[in-house]
Amino acid sequence: MTQGKGFGFGLGKMKELTEAFKKAQQVQEGAKRLQEELEQMEIEGEAGGGLVKVVLSGNQEPRSVTISPDALGEGAEVLSDLVSAAMKDAYVKSTNTMRQRMEELTAGLNIPGM
Repeated sequence: MTQGKGFGFGLGKMKELTEAFKKAQQVQEGAKRLQEELEQMEIEGEAGGGLVKVVLSGNQEPRSVTISPDALGEGAEVLSDLVSAAMKDAYVKSTNTMRQRMEELTAGLNIPGM
């Protein structure tokens, strides 16, 4: 009769598994805090030297658009381009902020794919 081998986990493997669960829980808690923090952030993008400004939350939710009276004289096509450029600027800044915060959150955790 052979002895049961269980699931093949030695004590070392169980310790590694426990540590992995702890790290996952830390990341989950940190991600929740980060989500709340991003919701409160305001990230501004601009175009035309400040003629048009767009504000997004850290989660890229639109908050506001400010158009200078000077921009109104530029015509609809130019104004449209300025709004698009300001939106792209805010989007890039927001994406970079999210990426940076996630890197800070997962620093030193050695999570594959992060």
